[in-house]
Amino acid sequence: MAANSSDQPVLEELDRDECMRLLEGGVIGRVAFDDGEGPTVIPVNYAVDGDAVVFRTSSSGRMNRSLLTSVVGGEVRAAFQVDRFDETDHLGWSVLLRGGTHHLTEQERAETAQVRPWPGGDRDEWFRLSAHEVSGRRLRRP
Repeated sequence: MAANSSDQPVLEELDRDECMRLLEGGVIGRVAFDDGEGPTVIPVNYAVDGDAVVFRTSSSGRMNRSLLTSVVGGEVRAAFQVDRFDETDHLGWSVLLRGGTHHLTEQERAETAQVRPWPGGDRDEWFRLSAHEVSGRRLRRP
C-alpha cells in the first residue's frame, strides 16, 4: 500500500535569518575544504559570531595546513554544514555556509566568540568562516 502523500514530509527552503538561528543552537558542525588531495570534511566544535562561525584546530592538523594562507588578511574558500535529523520521523533541517576562512590573530581571538573544543590536546589555531552564502532546508510535516 502506498503512503498517503499528505503523510509525507515537505521540503522547504530556509531564509538566512532562520539558518543563522538554527546554527546558534548547535555546538558541532563540519568544515569542508580542499586539502590538496581533494575534498575533505572534518567535524569541529564551533561558536556563532555574527554572520560567521569560529572554530579551533591543532597546529599540526590537516585543516590548519590547508586553511592557512601567507597573504595577510587573505581567505581560503571553505564550507560549514550543520544538521539535525530525526531518522524515525524523517524530519529535520540542514544549514550550509560557504565563504572565506581566515586564521585569527591574537587580538581577533580576544574579540570573538569563545570556542571550547571537546577533544584534548593542542587546539591553538583559531579560524573564522565568514558566511558569504547561507542556505538551508527543512523537512517538516504539512
